Parts: sequence; structure tokens; C-alpha cells
Amino acid sequence: MKKIRQWTVDWWLIGILILAAFLYAWNIWEAGNANDYYTAAITSMVQSWHNFWYGAFDPAGFITVDKPPVALLFMAISAKIFGVHGWSVVLPSILFGIGSVALIYNMIKPRFNAWAARLAALALILTPIVVADSRTNNMDATLQFFLLLASWCLMKAISTRKPWLVVVSFALIGVSFNIKMLQAFMILPALLLFYWIASNQKLWRRLTTLGIAAVAMAVTTLAWPMQVDSTAATQRPYVGSSETNSEMELAFGYNGTERLLGQTTGTGAAFPGMGHNAKSKTGGTPPTGTKGKTGTAPTGTKGKSGTPPTGATGKTGNPPGGKSTKGTSGQPGTGNTQGGTPPTGTKKQQVTVKTKKATGGKMPANFKKGNFKGGPGTGGGAPGGRKGGGGGGGAFAIGTAGPLRLLQSDLGLQISWLVPAALIGFISAFAYYLDRKRKWYQTTSQQNHLLFWMGWLVPVAGFFSIASFFHPYYMIMLAPPIAALFGIGIVTMFKQFKLGFKHWQSWLLPLAIVTTTALQAWYVSLYYQWQTWLVVGAGLIGLALLFIGRTRSWRKSALGVAIAAILVAPGFWSLTPTLAGSSAAIPSAGPSLLTSGGNSGGIGSGSVDSGLLKYVEKHQGSAKYLFATSNASTAAPYIIKSGKAVMAIGGFNGTDPAITLKQFKALVKKGDMKYYLSSGRSGNSKIESWVTKVGKKVSSNKYSSQSSSSTKSPGGMGMGGGMGGGTLYELDASMVK
Repeated sequence: MKKIRQWTVDWWLIGILILAAFLYAWNIWEAGNANDYYTAAITSMVQSWHNFWYGAFDPAGFITVDKPPVALLFMAISAKIFGVHGWSVVLPSILFGIGSVALIYNMIKPRFNAWAARLAALALILTPIVVADSRTNNMDATLQFFLLLASWCLMKAISTRKPWLVVVSFALIGVSFNIKMLQAFMILPALLLFYWIASNQKLWRRLTTLGIAAVAMAVTTLAWPMQVDSTAATQRPYVGSSETNSEMELAFGYNGTERLLGQTTGTGAAFPGMGHNAKSKTGGTPPTGTKGKTGTAPTGTKGKSGTPPTGATGKTGNPPGGKSTKGTSGQPGTGNTQGGTPPTGTKKQQVTVKTKKATGGKMPANFKKGNFKGGPGTGGGAPGGRKGGGGGGGAFAIGTAGPLRLLQSDLGLQISWLVPAALIGFISAFAYYLDRKRKWYQTTSQQNHLLFWMGWLVPVAGFFSIASFFHPYYMIMLAPPIAALFGIGIVTMFKQFKLGFKHWQSWLLPLAIVTTTALQAWYVSLYYQWQTWLVVGAGLIGLALLFIGRTRSWRKSALGVAIAAILVAPGFWSLTPTLAGSSAAIPSAGPSLLTSGGNSGGIGSGSVDSGLLKYVEKHQGSAKYLFATSNASTAAPYIIKSGKAVMAIGGFNGTDPAITLKQFKALVKKGDMKYYLSSGRSGNSKIESWVTKVGKKVSSNKYSSQSSSSTKSPGGMGMGGGMGGGTLYELDASMVK
């Protein structure tokens, strides 16, 4: 007689999933256009299968976005069902975020216990950057889900002895590559290590399985990029942010080696504030209202580190929601989802910084009172003038490269609240599950899983500790291993604590509470004053209750108090994007969102000059394009608003060699291009110069009276400084010689 499997409901898990749904989805109807760079692509993708397959930025299929389309496909399907709205394009990220919580629970429970799995799931959703990322239409929440799904398949393959699941696991890594390219391969060392030490297969079968899995991964990785690259350039869009119109070059260049070495293509130059090293002595003056000390500790220079915001000349930090002083000259804007407006010319020709527009925020009402100390410069409306403003401000506030970079204020506030407990928890759990009957190199099943999570954490942390070009919201890559080691470690540390203080393992739980509380107190002190002591007091109370407890039930209650004490601060940080209704192009979490607004309006201004739009629509005639402009930050809001083709001749930031002057003239001569909008951010200088020389300037009086206001996304200006208006030029065939 077969044993009937009984299903039980873990009500703790149900509660955790409900909490995740609340944090990720509440107020999402205030998302505006979310990240309008990708929302414009979704607007285009729902219009034709051609655009859907290639991930075209504009409805005419002229150029793609800077990532493969897998994550966008889910967003496009949602938009096709519900219509293109901020909440509908964010919905897949919300669902994938909730799915990630369920996956990490199911990965830990079978090998450890339910409480380890619950705590890991709770730690994941109380990681600030996880909440911020899961509320956007960026690709990061989707990538996290697929990487966890690949890992779950591998663990299932080992426990059930089904080699075909190994193949599925590595195939999913290939799918993940087509979400954010080489970033997906960062967990390959963990997968390979785990399979090698955990598999019971004989050597030759193990190698055969890995060989087949490698082939499957290669197929799912390369099938789409190779199809794109093998298609004639005239039959597909230009590959955005590439230099040679190639997906493979995009993968290994802009989305590959340049992430480590610093961006040199796609935006014209490396950005100030990207990957500054510990030897750098330059930095912006701390903003008004701070104590004049930088916040990039624990490593770096002594109170002078912190590269000024992009385009600044070292005269300013990035005051919370207020106006910073300006650079000497240049273009508006401080950044965007991929970088921001590049500096041009010599050091004396820097880009103008307009922090108030870039963040979309106002000066917090309680800032001058001394209660509030500013916020991280990580975009999304978050001002950048806390007590300590290291980093490049906004999109590039990534601290000082070094072994402790992830603990510094720029990145630590988003990811590292529970790192001490996680690392000490790994030591605890590895010792707890040690089988002394085995040889020293023989690991137990639980130790194999611990090594998997550490194998995920170490390479990823190592890369981000030295890399020069990334954004703080990429830290979601570290959230799963930190959460897993935290959940597992808390349980084993508690069991070891009961052994008595003659054993060294007994001191691991107090050590974890003390070090985690100390780090969190420093983080909180960057924003608040007396509230810091609440964090310290809560941690000490939890610790004291553990020591004075004599019964099992008392100690369990004391542990609950201690866990609550070290989760309350990151929990509050995680709540801020939800309360602010944040869905920013550069996601971040922190108290500054509550005063400055949660949405950045995407990569540009998130605004449309309604009068200009009505004018070009009325006079478009049979032209293929509504108008052309230099960059996607200007084009995106118009594509979303009108659903019509707007050509971003230089792609994302205006510098892609997507079209030549000769080709542009051919479009004008054919009648496909009738208008050009000069936004003040010229990337293709030859086309811009030709247009301004021969084009007929359209007086703003012809359309400005039609609308006295712009249609904006919540939160005002975003990263990139795109203009809602600009100078409109009319073009016709007679101008082409």
C-alpha cells in the first residue's frame, strides 16, 4: 500500500509571503512610468512581434535597450494583458520577488529545519535593496528569481538523484544570461562546487552530466545573441549600448569587462565617482547640515573621501533634495540607469549638476533641526547628503574599492545590515554539522549546502569589492546567500549557546548580536541621533535576556527578542520604498525617500511637453518617425505618452554609433524624418550640427500656448536630466544635398 503524502501548511511562511507582497506591491499604483527607458521598450514590444523578440526601444524598431529581452518579455506580456501602466510593467518583478522568498524557504527547510528556512525568508524580504528592486521594472528581481530557481533545481537533483535536473539547472543559468548577461554567471562557482562535492555519482558519470549541462547552458546562453548577430543589420534594430552592433560585444564589453574596469564605451567616457580607489584624496565638500565627515568608513581616507557628484567640480556634496552648486559648464543631468551624462572635454569642462531635479526631492522639513542627517546618493529620489557623502553621488555611490567596501555606508545601507550575523552564522553552522567520524576533507550534506551559499557570497562580494562600474541596486545579488546563512546560523548558534560557556561555539551568538548591533547602530547614526541608542539598547536587552534565562522557554523568548532587535532597523529601511510608493530607475531604500519622494521618473525627466507633442503629431503626416532626438532619456517619455516612434539616434545616452549622417539624411530625403528635437544633450555631433545648420527652427510660440504644463511621472526629474521641451527643428527633402 502506497503511503499518501500529506501536505501541511506553514502559517509562518504564509505570513512572511503576505509581508513580502505588501512590501513589494503596496503603493505601486503610484509608480508613474517606473523606469521609463524600459517602459518605452515595453510600449514598443506590445506593438509587434519584431519589437517583442528583439526588445526594441522604439516602435519603429530602430534600436534596442541595453539588455537582452527575457525580463522585458514578462513585462510586455503583463502590459499586453493589463495595458501599459507603471504598475503593470512592475507586476512581474513583484511576483518574481515573492517567488524568490518561497524558493529560498524551500531550499533551506529540507536540509536544515523550518525555523532556519523561515528566518532566511524573512531576512531576504527585510533586505532594503530587495524591496526597492522588486518594486521596479529593472531586471534585478527577475534575475534573482531565476538564479534561485537554477540553484533549487541543482539541490533537487542531488537529493532525488535525477541528473536531468542538473541539466535544467545549468540551462536556467543560460536563460539568466539573457536577463542581465554575464552577471548571471557570477554564481557558477557555487553551482560547480556544490555539484562536485555533493553528488554521489561516480567520477565518469559526474563528468558526463556536467558536460551535458555545459552544452545545455551554452545553447540557452548563445541561441538568442547569435541569432541577433547573424541577422542582417537592416532586418533588425541596432544593439543599444554596443559599439559594433553586436549582442556578444555588448555582453562581454559594456555588460562585461567594463563593469570591472570602468565604463569606457556606450557613454563616451568613464564617469567621475566610478570605482575611485582608497588612494584618492579628492572629494566633495560635505553638504550643509552635516558634521562634515564622510560616511564611507570603515575603509578609505580619513574623512575626506567621496568623489563629488557626476559633473561637479568638487565644490559640493549632494544635499538632501536641495540644490547643489553647479559645475563650470556642460549638460544637465547627473546620471541614469546606466551611468548618466558623461563629462566632456577637459577637467574644466564638467557637466552641470542639478541635484534637486535629479532627485526629484525637496529639502526635508526636519533636516535643519538636526534630527535628519540626509540620505544616500543612490537615486530614486534619495538625496545624497547624509553625514558622509562618499561615492559619486546618485547612480555611482559605490564607496571606496577594498575588502570592506560592502560594509561602507554607500552600499552597506542597502545590503549589509545582517552580514556579521551571516558570517558568524556560517562558522557556527559548519562546526555544528561537523561529523567527527569522517575524515577532515569529508563534508556532511548540511555542510555542502553551507559551502554552496558561501560559494555564492564570496565571488560576488569579491567582484563588487573591486569593480569600477555598477550601481548600488546590483547588491540584490548578495541578498540570498546573506539571508540563507543568517537563517541557518541563528538556529545553530542558539543550539550551541545552550551548551554552556566552556565551549567556544557558545560565544558565537552573543558575538553575532554585538557585532551586528554595532554595525546597524553606525548605519542608523548616519541619519538619526537619539534613535541610534534605541538600536543599541534593543540589542543589549536581547543579549541580556539570553544570559539571564535559565529555562528553555525563557531562552527561546529571549532569542525572539534578540532577533527582533537586529531586524527592526533593516526592517524600517525596507519599509521606506513601500511607504514612499517608490519605483525608481535607480532603486534605493532609506528614510530620505519619505521626505523627497520615491520616484525618479526614470532615466530622463519623465516629462512630456504636451504642446510640442500635439504639434508634431498634427504635422507628422506620412513620416515614419514622430521626431528624432539625441538620446533615449529625451525620447522615452514621448514614446510612452504617444505610443509612436521617436528615434534616439545615439541610443541610451546619445553616444551609440547607431546611424550615420548619410543615413539620417536619407531618412529626411525619403520623408520618414520630419522633425528633430534638440534637447541640449548632443551625442552624435555631426547630425546635431547638420540639423542646427540647415533645419528650420520651429518657434515655441506655435505650440507652447497649447499646454501650460507638462505631464510628469511622480517624483519629478530622474537620472539623466532629459528635457521635457528643447528646440524643435523642421526638416524636409530640399535641405538634403
